[in-house]
Amino acid sequence: MAAAAVRYLRSTGAPTVAPTVAGPVEALPRPDLRAVGEDERAPVAPAEFRRVLGNFATGVTVITAPAAEGGTTPAGFACQSFAALSLDPPLVVFMVGRTSRTWPLIARAGVFCVNVLGAGQGELCRGFARSGADKFAGVDHEPTPVSGSPRLAGTAAWIDCTIQAVHTGGDHLIVVGRVEALGSGEGEDTPLLFHRGRFL
Repeated sequence: MAAAAVRYLRSTGAPTVAPTVAGPVEALPRPDLRAVGEDERAPVAPAEFRRVLGNFATGVTVITAPAAEGGTTPAGFACQSFAALSLDPPLVVFMVGRTSRTWPLIARAGVFCVNVLGAGQGELCRGFARSGADKFAGVDHEPTPVSGSPRLAGTAAWIDCTIQAVHTGGDHLIVVGRVEALGSGEGEDTPLLFHRGRFL
């Protein structure tokens, strides 16, 4: 069991049970994320923040986790906020919005797989960016060797992880994963990049 995920679930009032125990996972309440008072001027306008930061090209991934016990559909979402963190021990990090409905499912699983998308997988990314639909419908995948998280077919690389720690970062959560297994995918070597609101 990932102790960090359990600490996170405790903070949200969810039952502190092992990640594999079946039961409903409540969506997180929308938090009050204001960093400035109503009568204060925000230091940076959100639109300008997005415009300027959009000049930094990022890789694109899909974070997946196995279905909860008794369930049939795994969890997954498109994520461009991902990076390597440490070589010893081997750690990676991804960021997810605090209002995400997929994150509680991944937290409960206590494990995840980072699927690094290849240049030709833009449509796959768009499918995992949608909410409400079965994101895995028609998507070829197999379980990773350690966590059993979905490893998507045709990706450039995959990284199988357990959750090591979860930190708050403004309106996002910073999720640290310990790498248990990894490998290059069978897809093309060129990664899918996101720059100024579009795929490259």
